[in-house]
Amino acid sequence: MEAGRQSRRIFALKTWKHWALLGFMGFAISCVTGFLSYISTYSSFDLEWQAWATIAVTIAVFLLNALTNLAADVVFLGGMAVLFVSGILTEKDALAGFSNPGVITVAVLYVVVTGLSQTGGLNWISQRVLGLPKGHNAALLRLMAPVMGMSAFLNNTPVVAMFIPVVSDWSRKLRISPSKLMIPLSYAAIFGGTCTLIGTSTNLVVNGLLVSSTDLPGLKLFDLAVVGLPCAIAGMIYLFTTHRWLLPSRKPVISESDDVRQYTVEMMVPMDSPLVGKSIEQAGLRHLPGLYVVEIIRNQQIIPAVSPKEILRDGDRLVFIGMIDSIVDLHRLRGLQPATDEVFKLDTPRAQRCLIEAVVSNTCPIVGKTIREGKFRTQYNAVVLAVARNGERLPGKIGSIRLKPGDTLLLEANANFLSQQRISNDFYLVNGIPDSEPLRHEKAPVAIIILGIMVLLASLGIMSMLKAAVLASVVMLLAGCCSSVRAFRNIEWSVLLVIGAALSIGKALESTGAAAAIANSLIQFSGDNPWLALAIVYLVTNLLTEAITNNAAAALVFPIALSLSQSLGVNFTPFAIAIMIGASASFSTPIGYQTNLMVYGPGGYKFSDFLRVGIPLNVIFWLITIILTPIFYPF
Repeated sequence: MEAGRQSRRIFALKTWKHWALLGFMGFAISCVTGFLSYISTYSSFDLEWQAWATIAVTIAVFLLNALTNLAADVVFLGGMAVLFVSGILTEKDALAGFSNPGVITVAVLYVVVTGLSQTGGLNWISQRVLGLPKGHNAALLRLMAPVMGMSAFLNNTPVVAMFIPVVSDWSRKLRISPSKLMIPLSYAAIFGGTCTLIGTSTNLVVNGLLVSSTDLPGLKLFDLAVVGLPCAIAGMIYLFTTHRWLLPSRKPVISESDDVRQYTVEMMVPMDSPLVGKSIEQAGLRHLPGLYVVEIIRNQQIIPAVSPKEILRDGDRLVFIGMIDSIVDLHRLRGLQPATDEVFKLDTPRAQRCLIEAVVSNTCPIVGKTIREGKFRTQYNAVVLAVARNGERLPGKIGSIRLKPGDTLLLEANANFLSQQRISNDFYLVNGIPDSEPLRHEKAPVAIIILGIMVLLASLGIMSMLKAAVLASVVMLLAGCCSSVRAFRNIEWSVLLVIGAALSIGKALESTGAAAAIANSLIQFSGDNPWLALAIVYLVTNLLTEAITNNAAAALVFPIALSLSQSLGVNFTPFAIAIMIGASASFSTPIGYQTNLMVYGPGGYKFSDFLRVGIPLNVIFWLITIILTPIFYPF
């Protein structure tokens, strides 16, 4: 009975959300239709059919993303294809989005991040910067504060690219859905970018236009902070107070009931391990979900019911029971190694191996024998790391476990094992575990140094972000921090396709005059009130940056705002600051800012998630900017 009522409540809630979303989109369509009607009737711009078609395609792309489950890359590529085939976009403009330096930079940064990931450098960053906070609010603070600080002085694209895999792993350890943290990650990077002149390239572009087009002095490094920092603080407070209701839970957190296979695995603390002298808790061995230490074997002495304060010593053998994902994390942890020395006797270098699950069949020749008696490594060129048997706790060392039909083995082997044994009668099922290659811990300092040099070169202006990223990626590959195969496999091609197609659609809005017509028509409402004019300039910039690139939106609105300030006879500096913040504060669509697009897939988001969380945030930034800017920079 109670289950039925709960089911009906959930259905009613989903239905209410569905109709609310449809109602909002209906209202939005009515507003857009009315505004377009106004442009066509009263605007001094005589738009050609190409401009109207581009506006229609842009609206269709937004609606398809918001109301359907179609993949974002399919929708955006489809919209770009319509504009290209119809002749609105030239071949050069259609492909320009995919050769944009920003897109290429994102692609190259995936290689850099792979190098950090494969050496354990990301784990080091996660432990030092993020830690293991208790509670969602504490997690948000530990994530957003350093990201904001870094993004105020660094390009936010590499900051977000570096943190995405860290946050994915971190959210699993904290048992928080990634979708609760990925949007705050992107927004924090945007917040930081509004606080300094070098926070985003848009700020530098607008400042350059300010110097070249007026007799006003350029802004200094922290001049923007008097407006940007209050906006950023307000944004953090907004997320802290609303995350429970507004941020979705798109991907379920891993739980111990997700996987019935409970592996028994034995790990050893080697003599030179950095974990020696640390407690179980300090070593991070209590926070892997679905995994716990059963006992420690120390000098023939067994320590059961291990306390989190137990200090690790070299030579300790730790027996764990847990799920496959946590077992994989255990094998990637610096300072632990498999207790069996068979791992070091395989012919294949460790960097070229992966983890594989294999279910023993009843015809396997070593059924009824222990792993050691069956000479498993010699026969299969693979090493058994852990064994799962109906959730049972299997006592003794791995080599002494006597195998039965149906046992699931976790193996370390060359990837060729998959193709060789999938057709074998020795195993019922053989599956590779994604992203399970052993980490190259000895290369971690090299990878972190390469990252530091890349950031230094870009932040000091010695190289562009693209050149610094290309240099870092090449050095990562040459230094052996990651393999080229793994690096290219880790590139999120769907993200790059969406960004490239979005830039091409934005180019069509710009080249057909549609964007300029919309901007000019909106600004006509300002009259002779400088406060109202400032509010409309910010609003126009913010709306345009949700549809085209932030640099393009700023460059488009700048001359219009300059002309407006001159006709009103007021100081242009407040308008320049409004353009800077309005072009960066893109929260309500995933396509408005490339960091939003980068977290779109890893967070498992829908288009409507950004509308729900971002629209109030856009309004908050708008109000704070309009109120504070004239106070610090009077008209």
